[in-house]
Amino acid sequence: MNRKLYVKNMVCGRCIKSVKDTLLALGIDYISVTLGEVELASPVSPEKLEKLRLTLLDSGFELIDDAKTKLIEQVKTLIIRSIYDNDKPETINYSDHLSKQTGKPYTALSALFSSVENITIEKFIISQKIERAKELLVYGELTLSEIAYRLGYSSSQHLSNQFKKTTGFTPSYFKELKEKKRQSIDKITNSAP
Repeated sequence: MNRKLYVKNMVCGRCIKSVKDTLLALGIDYISVTLGEVELASPVSPEKLEKLRLTLLDSGFELIDDAKTKLIEQVKTLIIRSIYDNDKPETINYSDHLSKQTGKPYTALSALFSSVENITIEKFIISQKIERAKELLVYGELTLSEIAYRLGYSSSQHLSNQFKKTTGFTPSYFKELKEKKRQSIDKITNSAP
């Protein structure tokens, strides 16, 4: 049995912690847990693997069995890591990056991804960048120019245009909406019964 498992729907550090906690609770030894992948210390029985599958499913994760789905999850994980793990922007040529990391030609990856996910890799990248931009806007620690720079956009205007096209809102209007929905902690505690 293979010692590497692929897990669908892992997108952040909390997901990694949740999967690690599940493995520990089930007594499954592992070497590492990263986005989308678990490297086991030793093979597990089919019964324990099924228990892991069901427990992960309860937490919103899914063990992946077939090669095509594994490859698509690997592509998603590589994209998400490149967007979320970098505080310094790098100019990433995604077609070269994905081909190199997966060992597959980009044209094959692109065709497979589009046929299964009903979205192109390029649109998936844009949607992930916009989600990251939303997160950074809500934090309020960076200017729009700094966010654009961090996400590898050529300018804040380019990010603004893509943001509006994707969400229907300008970044500043989105930020304003989020701030109006938040209440200060003293208002929450004073209004409690």
